[in-house]
Amino acid sequence: MFARIRRLVNQFFSKSRKINNEPLNRVSLIVIILIDIFILVNVFTGLDDISRWHLSPSQAYPCYSQWQTYRTETNKDKDYEIIRRSLLGNISNLPNQKQTYQQNEIDHLGKVSSTCLRYGEYIDKIKTPQNQQAIKGIDQRQAQISNLKQSNNRIRAQYDSTLLDKLAGQAPKQSINQVPAEKAKQELDKNNLQIAQLEKEISNLKNQLLTQPESKSLIAFLQNGGKFATVEQGYKQASFWYPSIQLAFQSLFLLPLIFAALLVHQFSQRRGYGLIALISWHLLVIFFIPLVLKIFEFLQVGAIFQFAFDIISAVFGSLLFLVSYVYILLIPLIGFGIIKFFQKIVLNPKLQAVNRIQKSRCVKCAKKIRANDAYCPHCGYYQYVECQNCHNLTYKHLPHCKHCGTLQDVDDL
Repeated sequence: MFARIRRLVNQFFSKSRKINNEPLNRVSLIVIILIDIFILVNVFTGLDDISRWHLSPSQAYPCYSQWQTYRTETNKDKDYEIIRRSLLGNISNLPNQKQTYQQNEIDHLGKVSSTCLRYGEYIDKIKTPQNQQAIKGIDQRQAQISNLKQSNNRIRAQYDSTLLDKLAGQAPKQSINQVPAEKAKQELDKNNLQIAQLEKEISNLKNQLLTQPESKSLIAFLQNGGKFATVEQGYKQASFWYPSIQLAFQSLFLLPLIFAALLVHQFSQRRGYGLIALISWHLLVIFFIPLVLKIFEFLQVGAIFQFAFDIISAVFGSLLFLVSYVYILLIPLIGFGIIKFFQKIVLNPKLQAVNRIQKSRCVKCAKKIRANDAYCPHCGYYQYVECQNCHNLTYKHLPHCKHCGTLQDVDDL
């Protein structure tokens, strides 16, 4: 097993550094590496672009996050808070919420949830100058209350210190506090009255804001459990399938490049175009690297991971570390499968030998040779093996002897 892997690795590096079995000079190798880096960067850029082609869950269900936050909040002012967040900024500069959601569909595949579009309509209806003015008035009064409370805290600290001065018998002129105890009490009472008045005004403004028909419609829509359940189910389903959709589009981007590079490489090898064969081999490797990485990335966050995660969660509860054991077993199996695929299909010497012998080419390096050449003049490889039955020379890697037709032990070829 390890000998085969080592042979594959040596074959890989030999193809990557040689033209017609001649090693590249340093300048050519540097040029090839720079080309590889440039193409690899562009491949990943293209993959990133095509992976964004389909709407993401947050783009298809843009209202889900705010809606979920609203439903999980326990704050008694959550109705006011969601209206306030919708009115922040300048009304004249605020974009139409529904149109903002619909813009997600431009140059993308997929549709925005109709429920979220309806949510955007309700948000747009409350975006009026009067409502924004009410929000500004509330914010200004809350800032005043905050300043008054800070002033009260300072006065209380000085008030307590003044009382201690009196108990100690210290003269008022020698005290470090600028506010006498009697005056401090008056300031506290005055500030508390202002705070109470401001809080009452804030309560009235909030009630006016929440009792408007547009606000009532929005709150009633947000409190509709059936509509939220529809959005939540759609969002979770989209989140489940989105990694798989991304992998499908990324494969759609890479597979034509891989097949094109493979065809050019095979053609150039048959015709003996060494430089084209080298460049196409590098392209083939470069196009395979992102595909392998994206497959492993999909296994981490895609449908397979979610399926395994759900099963382990259901069976073992909180023992989610068992997912790591699954991947410790799964990843080597996948790697073994990839190695076997290349060994049996792509780089199988027996399959390569059939085409090469039919075209009078070296079994190893695929260069053109004469029919009676026992050794390849290009790489020195011996082309024949002795038949175990008739003891005549027959081709290596072919299943039957060309003289007596006896089945050969291909493992010894």
